[in-house]
Amino acid sequence: MKVRGADDNRTLFANEVGVKNLIVVFAVLAIAGMSGIAEAKNASADYRVVGVSDGDTLTALSAEHERLKCRLYGIDAPEKKQAFGQASKLSLSQLSYGRTAAISIVGRDRYGRAICKIAVAGVDVNKEQIARGMAWMYRRYASDRTYSDAEVKAKSRRVGIWRDTQPVPPWDFRRKGFDKT
Repeated sequence: MKVRGADDNRTLFANEVGVKNLIVVFAVLAIAGMSGIAEAKNASADYRVVGVSDGDTLTALSAEHERLKCRLYGIDAPEKKQAFGQASKLSLSQLSYGRTAAISIVGRDRYGRAICKIAVAGVDVNKEQIARGMAWMYRRYASDRTYSDAEVKAKSRRVGIWRDTQPVPPWDFRRKGFDKT
């Protein structure tokens, strides 16, 4: 029979403390990870729109005063130097600037911006930009049927970008380097 000494008790205590600390660390990590649940589950939160960069990008402020740069999901608006670029920015400003918006983050783009669905007073701002002819549906990243329907209607009404006989999609405009002037 082996008799435990003081060294054995210290080792036992150290192991118990180590396990408790490990449990605390895992609990903290789990709670910290839960802050990303809203993003993962597309839950929306209310923000105040404090800036509009162009027709598909805005900046919003949370109740906790955290800034969120949002790239609107499923749309691609004309670039600032492109035909209808300024009109598209103005349209997004009219829809959202200074207003409370329910924002759902659906992902992140390669620049780290949040990809967002935006609703103001129950209006789907992303879809409204398409319906007004102020943006294309970005089929490369979205397949929302209501967005494609809005685009078809805007084309048939010849509103916004669809007034041009041959509108240049922003992805072609960027690729050809027209926005570098």
